[in-house]
Amino acid sequence: MEILQQLFSFEILLIVFSGTLLGVVAGMLPGLNGAIGVTLLLPFTFTLDISSALLLLGGIYMGSSYGGSISAILLNAPGSEMAAATSLDGYPMMQQGRGEEALHYALLASALGGFFGLIGLIFFTPMLAKVALSFGPPELALLAIAGLALIGILSGREVWLGIGVGSLGVLLSTIGQDIMLGQSRNSFGFLALEGGLGLVPVLVGLFALSEVIAQVIRPSNALLTHVQPVTSPISNVLKNVFKKYSSALTKGSFIGLLIGVMPGAGAAIATFIAYGEAKRSSKKPHLFGHGNPEGIIAAESANNSAVCASLVPLLALGIPGSTTCAIMYGALALHGIIPGPRLMQTSGDFVYVFMFGMGLTVICMLIIGYFGISVFSKLLKIPLRILMPCIFILCLLGSFSISNSMFNIGVALIFGIIGFFFKWVNIPVAPLVLGLILGPLAEEGIRQSFLIANAQNTNIVSFLLARPISFGLIVVLLIIIYAAFISFKRTCAMSDAADCNT
Repeated sequence: MEILQQLFSFEILLIVFSGTLLGVVAGMLPGLNGAIGVTLLLPFTFTLDISSALLLLGGIYMGSSYGGSISAILLNAPGSEMAAATSLDGYPMMQQGRGEEALHYALLASALGGFFGLIGLIFFTPMLAKVALSFGPPELALLAIAGLALIGILSGREVWLGIGVGSLGVLLSTIGQDIMLGQSRNSFGFLALEGGLGLVPVLVGLFALSEVIAQVIRPSNALLTHVQPVTSPISNVLKNVFKKYSSALTKGSFIGLLIGVMPGAGAAIATFIAYGEAKRSSKKPHLFGHGNPEGIIAAESANNSAVCASLVPLLALGIPGSTTCAIMYGALALHGIIPGPRLMQTSGDFVYVFMFGMGLTVICMLIIGYFGISVFSKLLKIPLRILMPCIFILCLLGSFSISNSMFNIGVALIFGIIGFFFKWVNIPVAPLVLGLILGPLAEEGIRQSFLIANAQNTNIVSFLLARPISFGLIVVLLIIIYAAFISFKRTCAMSDAADCNT
């Protein structure tokens, strides 16, 4: 009752709603994300009590994870790397005149995934914390490799092309400082490249700027495809989520929960793994990438489930599960609270207020999204000659704001041209993004695993097989590779078989 009295006070409700609204807006803007939003608002929390401060930051975190899907669906401009998988089917739905329907699917999946992650946060924090502690460098490396193996599923019939593009993404992720030694590599003498390629400018270029180039080059003064009234009422969309796409929702939420508790893994990995699993298990895998709501539901449920799950290692172990959680760790420290195993004993009242308060952020996100969809959809009625320059400027500003560097603007422009070329010759973009995201995690885990195995005077194979979770992940990896071949055959069987003879 004390928790409820605190949560439903006018001050807390206003703070939670304001934080969630700011998070949705930050997530919508290309280049901005939850981490930047939390950083900008951190100084304003100094005058608040610890519960209010964390709920404000938590609202930004939750809201931004959904907000990225709005720009991903409407403009093909993911607000963050977490929304990249959503754009694969969300933007094609918008082009088919089903933009509002896609937004409803994203909203419902985000909310339900958020509630699923919240249940895990409240009731299973000790157990999930033990799972997180069991994941060392070998397990994280195998998880990243399993994610890279999804390239075979995401590429459809173009398996070898997808592998090549994914390898290019891994290669690009090695530009900058060596993860283990701190030495410059693959920078070709350019000082700006020693910091590596920022993921957000690359995503902004590949998705948003490439679309701007395509729209500008297209000889037409017409408006973008208008968002028609929802093809089915919200009640039918809700029914489809629970019946027709319940498998994608359940798997996405569960994958987001498991991967979210692993420090360093990140929600972006969870979204792509959930998307790949949804495509693998779908009866119509050939529809993915062409406007399948199942892909949106899988990605968004995993995304928001991972948000709450990433708070588990922060609160239970004192280990930030993501960049945003690291900033929230700083907020706790500024208020004299150090997260860790003793947090529940020393500050249990505040912890439970924060946990249950995250449920309010999900409710606020649902309200903001439901009443805001009609507003968001009006973006598509703006003439191209006005909309395209605005998107272009927002993309450049978002890229610049990552580190206040003109270099990031150049990266976004270069990858905008690359993304346009990929679209022109029909090369899949998803494997490149997956390689960029998972490359550093795989490299660091593999190199650390070799060092640990050498320190134990054993070979790497014996070292991996002796660890139960590593052994299980190897089995999962083999299943994913096998599933990629099955998915390839099913995709070919439902399309032109002449293209699949090789």
